[in-house]
Amino acid sequence: MYTGIDHVQIAAPKGSENTCREFFSEILGMREIPKPENLRKRGGVWFQCGAHELHVGVQDPFKPAVKAHPAFSVDNIDKRKKD
Repeated sequence: MYTGIDHVQIAAPKGSENTCREFFSEILGMREIPKPENLRKRGGVWFQCGAHELHVGVQDPFKPAVKAHPAFSVDNIDKRKKD
């Protein structure tokens, strides 16, 4: 029996972790969470997104998705824009 989604993974170019941190943490306000030790060498960065996780994995060579995307549900988006 499924109980929900644990995490969503999106792809990012090699070396883009700091850009991802700036966007997902500083702009969107997600908290970065540590990756398991055995996965850290692969690069990427993980974030807490409400009850779920967003995993940004490095894809080399990177090919952006054409239509696939996560959609985030937020409260008080107007307040966040002002901060």
